[in-house]
Formats: sequence, structure tokens, C-alpha cells
Amino acid sequence: MDLTLSPDEQAFRDELRAWLEANHPGKEPEGDEAAFQFRRDWQRALNDAGWAGLSWPQEYGGRGATLVEQAIFNEEIVRARAPQLANVLGLAMGGPTVIAHGSEDQRERYLPPILSAEEIWCQGFSEPDSGSDLASVKTRAVRDGGGWVVTGQKVWTTFAHHAKWCMLVARTDPEAPKHKGLTYFLMDMEQEAVQVRPLRQITGESEFNELFIEEARIPDENIIGGEGNGWGVAITTLMHERATLAFGLQVGVKLAFGELLERARSKELNGASAAEDPLIRDRLAQLYVEAEVLRLNAYRGLTATMKYGVPGPEGSLGKWHWSEVNQTLTELAMDINGSRAQLDEEPWTYRFLRARANSIEGGTTEILKNIVAERVLGLPRMRSAG
Repeated sequence: MDLTLSPDEQAFRDELRAWLEANHPGKEPEGDEAAFQFRRDWQRALNDAGWAGLSWPQEYGGRGATLVEQAIFNEEIVRARAPQLANVLGLAMGGPTVIAHGSEDQRERYLPPILSAEEIWCQGFSEPDSGSDLASVKTRAVRDGGGWVVTGQKVWTTFAHHAKWCMLVARTDPEAPKHKGLTYFLMDMEQEAVQVRPLRQITGESEFNELFIEEARIPDENIIGGEGNGWGVAITTLMHERATLAFGLQVGVKLAFGELLERARSKELNGASAAEDPLIRDRLAQLYVEAEVLRLNAYRGLTATMKYGVPGPEGSLGKWHWSEVNQTLTELAMDINGSRAQLDEEPWTYRFLRARANSIEGGTTEILKNIVAERVLGLPRMRSAG
């Protein structure tokens, strides 16, 4: 595709850059509650200015932006080092799924509070014994009158401790093939039957959570896409998750690489600048190449989406590649820092520790490699021996 911006796209980028410069809220405060409220206020400011839900249709509160404009937005929001949005899962995954598969009543009920960050969403897909194998979930939903009673456990549920709604995939037909017996629910998190237990990470934060669901109740009207159709609805959610990641991630890598290069130039190693060490230089050069490949693959994924109208499996390639690049970048930073890498106040130490989750969150690298092999490269599905 032609990577040159059209006059309209250039004007869009200029407008966005000017707005971000005039409205940037500054540095995020410390502490989970304070930081989350800060992100919530920031999303409300974006929504008031028409920037939240950018690619959503105008009739649902969005801006009806093109895919290229959405890519520009994702790039610029990272380039400006703007805060993360509070309801990122609702905006990037939940809203598009409701728009694609929900009823008009559901769109009217759920979409406005997603945009305003009034109601936060989380994603209840992964389970302790299933990992990224969504079709093997064991959480059960049993019909009870005009609703369902749900029992099970979910894990790695980002922002569950702040969420009002959970995009929950549960098994409603245990006799059906594993891909067929699933239903996609919206579960109200504010009920005693749902317990949220934070998972403390090696960074000291508790961004992820476990969910223990003991006979939680979900009414029929909270099913998205119809009973038994959960697999197809969930795939829509996952495709939007990975498709919207690539552009912001590749800019983030570019910015981090620039910071790492400055650190290498200023850090002494064997009596000279670390950037002059031949091994360090080789590793920096390889990272620069990988970052550029990541950027170009983001555009390739965008091209496929523009061609077919929906996000495709190429998004898995971008997420997988970013995980490896970001982890490699932080590992090199630790090597350059030497003994300083042991200090808690060293920013690169936090980045290194946080990057350990990159190859797990948003789909494990192993699962993403299978998706790329089978659905992008067309390789045959691996069969177990015997």
C-alpha cells in the first residue's frame, strides 16, 4: 500500500497533534486508585472532544474514522506519551463486539457508558487449565428460568478490580463439540457471587486478577450473538484486540529504542561509550531493523483489514513480533545498565520486569505462532502422534 498520507489524513493528524499538545494532562499519579481515576478523567476528556471510540460508527457515538485515521490516532497517542485510557478493553474490544453482534437495545444500553468510562469492561476468557485455548473453557452456564447460573474460574483478567462488566465466555452445552457449546455473556461484576482476587506481579503491581464465580446470575438479555454462538463472537473480540494493538505498539518500541540508544551513548563500558562496543552496536542495529519490520507489518495488517473489511489473523503476527522485540530491547537495556539494573528506581528495571508478561498477555506466543502458521501461511494443522 501507499504509505503517504492523503491531504485529509495529514489534516487529521495535525488536528490530533494540536489537540494532544493543548490537552495533555501531564504525568500519571502513583497509586492504583489515583492512577485509574486519572485515566478515567483523561478518557472523558477525549470522549467530550470526539476522540474516544474513534472508529465506531457515528450513530453509536464514534467518529466513523477510517482505518488509516485509526492507525494515525494509535500512533500519535503513544508518540505524545499520553496516559492509557481507563476503558481500553471496552473501547477496543467490547464496543466493536457489541456493534457487530449485539441487538439495537444492547448497543443503546452498553455503548455510551463505554465511551464515557462510566462503566469499565474486562475480558473473562482465560482459565487456569485452558490458557489461550479458548475452546477448552470449563466455566459452566446452566439455564435457570429467564436467565443463567454461572460457575467457574477465570484468570489474567485485566482491570477486573475496576470493572462493571465482564465479557464472559462460558459453556452452555457440554454435549456439543467444544467450539459449538459456548455462549458469550455480559456478566455484571457487582454481585456477591463474583469474587475478584488480585494477582501480584513481579513489578509489585496487581493489574491482573483471578475471578471466582460461584452461581453468578446472568439474564438472557445479556447474551451477545445468541446462545451457542460464543465462539464466533469471541473471535471478533480477539481479532479487534490484536488488530488495534500494532500501531501503538510499534511507535512505543521506536520511542523506547531512542531512549535506549541515548542510554548506550551515555553509559561507559570498558573505558568507552557502550554504543561504541561492537557487540552492543550489533544488537542495537538488529533492534532497529526489527522495529522497522514491526512498523511495516502493522501496515500490512492494515492493508488486509481494508481489503476484507474485518481484522484478520495478521494481527497475531504483530503481537507476537512485538513481544519478542520489546523483551529483547529491555534485556539489552539491562546489560547496558550493568550494576544499576539491580536498582528499583531504575526505569529500565521496571520495563524489563513488566515485559516478561508480553509473551503471555493478549494470547501466548505459542498460540499466536499456530494462528500465523495455519491462517496466514496456510500450513497444515499439527496432529498429535498416534
